[in-house]
Amino acid sequence: MFIAITREVSRSIIHCELTHLARSPIDVARARSQHNQYESALKHLGLAVLSLPEAPALPDSVFVEDTALVLDECAVITRPGADSRRSETEDIVKSLAPYRSKLFHIQAPARVDGGDILQVGKHIYVGLSTRSDTNAVEQMQDFLQPFGYELHAVIVTGCLHLKSAVTQVAEDTLLINPVWADKNNFIGVNFIEVDSSEPYAANAVMIGETIIYPTAFPKTQKRLDKAGIPMVTVDADELAKAEGAVTCCSLIFRI
Repeated sequence: MFIAITREVSRSIIHCELTHLARSPIDVARARSQHNQYESALKHLGLAVLSLPEAPALPDSVFVEDTALVLDECAVITRPGADSRRSETEDIVKSLAPYRSKLFHIQAPARVDGGDILQVGKHIYVGLSTRSDTNAVEQMQDFLQPFGYELHAVIVTGCLHLKSAVTQVAEDTLLINPVWADKNNFIGVNFIEVDSSEPYAANAVMIGETIIYPTAFPKTQKRLDKAGIPMVTVDADELAKAEGAVTCCSLIFRI
């Protein structure tokens, strides 16, 4: 059985961290409605959803993915790259404790966001971005090597996180914007490239053989359809104004 940890959209999301996007008004009610739709999609695909309450003082706290990497054997609690987000991990530690007895913690001065971590089988790719660094990669390698995982550092350019540039959409297939992440970094996989007019279209949540995918990228969706990728679509354009995407809004793991 799989569970997804989510968190209600904060009323202060209008003050979110932004790196690559200009600030634009965010309709909090609409963002919450879209987030509810996302949680419904998770439940539709058979996941139990543990929805944490709103954190009014933490603008980016809906993006729970950035706080941890949860594997079958253990969990790694991150040290987010933005100072304003560091305290988001406190509630996540409490929420994960019943499910994972072994919790590792990234130590200062290292920094890493979960959005920069892509697991493909026993390979774990970590984006080197404005939010994540090589120190964190080295710590994660020490934590995870005993469990058979191999860490790979990937340079990310032009976007916030590695998963803005590439995500897994099938057992052997990645959806990628090759302008933001080099295909040569990834081992033994096939690729579907996003339509060049939709640079942010590479973010999808894979659950079993199905993906959750935003409705905002119809041209890339056609490419996924052609490749036979089953999907459930959701509206996510309001949260995208906060530089978030569909992977950002959940921590999904086996229980």
